[in-house]
Amino acid sequence: MTTPVIELCEVSRRYDDGPPALHEASLTVRPGEAVAVLGPSGSGKSTLLNLVAGLDRPDAGSVTVDGVRVDRLGEAGAARYRRSKIGMVFQFFNLLDDLTVTDNVVLPARLAGMARGEADRRAAQLLEALGVNRHARTYPGRLSGGERQRVAVARALMNRPPLLLADEPTGALDTAAGQDVSRLLADLNAEGQTIVVVTHDLALARSCTNRTVRIADGRITEALISPAAAPEAVR
Repeated sequence: MTTPVIELCEVSRRYDDGPPALHEASLTVRPGEAVAVLGPSGSGKSTLLNLVAGLDRPDAGSVTVDGVRVDRLGEAGAARYRRSKIGMVFQFFNLLDDLTVTDNVVLPARLAGMARGEADRRAAQLLEALGVNRHARTYPGRLSGGERQRVAVARALMNRPPLLLADEPTGALDTAAGQDVSRLLADLNAEGQTIVVVTHDLALARSCTNRTVRIADGRITEALISPAAAPEAVR
């Protein structure tokens, strides 16, 4: 049996004196899966994402990603982990407006110590594969929302991460651009990329993932698995 990319074991997280944002949540994601974490605002899905990304720590339980105990990392270790193990795609792109498309995409590789020439070649390959290579020298503000999200995906894939996290990746897009990004995520998964999509949109979950995990009041309440087996990961 393949080693999981994500393994959360009875994870709990509480902020201040309120109810737990997550309560004894367990989740396993295997290589090549595309999993949607589906729930309304305040359900705990963003907390789950932050724990997997190493942006927060649980009060109890363990978080393991690609063999790394994320919950045990210090600040510097968590930063190195994010550079090497995960790519992140956000609702509002988080591109740097004063950098060109290429410079945005190569940034994670440069932070990881990759030589500029190698990083530029990798960025060019990704931009071509994602259909936005003609915008390589353009600044993000001149692109459409769908194009900016494709650039954000290229940046997320720059260091060949075993895991791609997408936080409401179509939330800031119109319907046509949202469907375009959904197809892109499905295509990446078909090529073997392990993906976790955090969303409240059931249509997005159905269109680009092969398993849906429902979360409510900090508890994982349901997991629907498609009959199709997940592909093996290709890095």
